[in-house]
Amino acid sequence: MSSPDSYCIEPIGVVHSCYREKFGIPRQPGLVDAARAVVELDPRFGSRESVEGLEAYSHIWILFVFHETAAQGWKPQVRPPRLGGNKKMGVYATRSMFRPNPIGQSVVKLDFIEYGEKIKLHLSGIDLLDQTPVLDVKPYIPYVESIPDATAGSFQQAPLATTKVTFCSDALLQLEQFDELYPELKRLIEQILEQDPRPAYHKENGREYGIALYDLNICWIVKGDEFEVLSIESVGDEGSPTSR
Repeated sequence: MSSPDSYCIEPIGVVHSCYREKFGIPRQPGLVDAARAVVELDPRFGSRESVEGLEAYSHIWILFVFHETAAQGWKPQVRPPRLGGNKKMGVYATRSMFRPNPIGQSVVKLDFIEYGEKIKLHLSGIDLLDQTPVLDVKPYIPYVESIPDATAGSFQQAPLATTKVTFCSDALLQLEQFDELYPELKRLIEQILEQDPRPAYHKENGREYGIALYDLNICWIVKGDEFEVLSIESVGDEGSPTSR
């Protein structure tokens, strides 16, 4: 029996994430454990029966669509940010989003399952953009998927978080205003900036940037090897911040 030329795959849910734009998202899951999200399952595919037993797993795989970049197509070779954006590698040797099929996968921590009108999976350590379509959820099984002696080329070791992050007095006061709504906000900002989310070609001293987290605009400036957070302001429905 011959295989079909294409397959129709329907999302089973959607991600509600603290990351409202691509800029600032860590390049791998697990690097920012304060980053949280909820996968809301479509009632057609998500019921109590469908997630029975899932609560026994501490971590799960999320298979998803790179929905914001899918229209840009794919490239046989890409420039991984981890290598400074200067070295090309084959797309299949990277986690690049520019793939023949724009499918990504992330292993994330499953904090708990919320049972209600819709099933919601509460996650942390995520690298998922808000509104990301979810294709599948699978349990992470350590004895199969944790291989201590596996090799990973240029990506053998996790990137070092060496950037110093400080907050100006105004930003610290603003943090207090959002503490009840986002109790881990300071830690989330610190962990994101410690990874230095800037593109390889943005390394100018004194440049200001904006990151969209939840409904907030986080403005920060580069001061040598230090990043200083200047302001944390609510943007509501006015839109997302951009680097300046």
